[in-house]
Amino acid sequence: MSQIDLEKSHSPVVSHRRLGNPGPLGLFSFASTTFILSLINVQARGVATPNVVVGMAIFVGGLVQLLAGMWEFAVGNTFGATAFSSYGGFWMSYATILIPGSGIIDAYATTPEELPNALGIYLIAWFMFTFMMLIGALRKNVSFIALFAFLAATFALLAAGQFTAKVNITKAGGALGIVTAFIAYYCAVSQLLVREESFFTLPMGDIPKRD
Repeated sequence: MSQIDLEKSHSPVVSHRRLGNPGPLGLFSFASTTFILSLINVQARGVATPNVVVGMAIFVGGLVQLLAGMWEFAVGNTFGATAFSSYGGFWMSYATILIPGSGIIDAYATTPEELPNALGIYLIAWFMFTFMMLIGALRKNVSFIALFAFLAATFALLAAGQFTAKVNITKAGGALGIVTAFIAYYCAVSQLLVREESFFTLPMGDIPKRD
């Protein structure tokens, strides 16, 4: 046996692990943060001040979802990477608005009538982004179509609630947000329950791809 063969025989076998699916992580993070904020928007249990969601928005809806988006790039899923990274940024930016030290809300102290309109503009921008993501989801599956459709409607109603200062419109947006959160939970569980490791799976309503 040659020296080269001898070295090969003693070389450790390196097994390359397949990258896992970051989808469930991103969807669960999005769903949980959306669920909490939406309950506040409908004023569940009399809670109307949204600041309790700041921690969730920074670390779960924000950081964890951003990480999931970066891992989606690694596995070659541009759609998932764009969605998770962008909504991770949304939650971080929303939390920043609510943090007193950021000075964002304080900047409207002398012109408080501008704040609802400013927040409405902020939410409209995310409605536009979500609508474009909805267009991108049309050939994905029924679950994602429903998710982005309800999320777009949620942003539209929340923006309208800010522009009109009508609490009932904001509550309607919160109600749609709760529905959106449960759809996201369903999508997360569906991707988590892989056929090789689960007793059952949940359908996503796949749409046939173009030839």
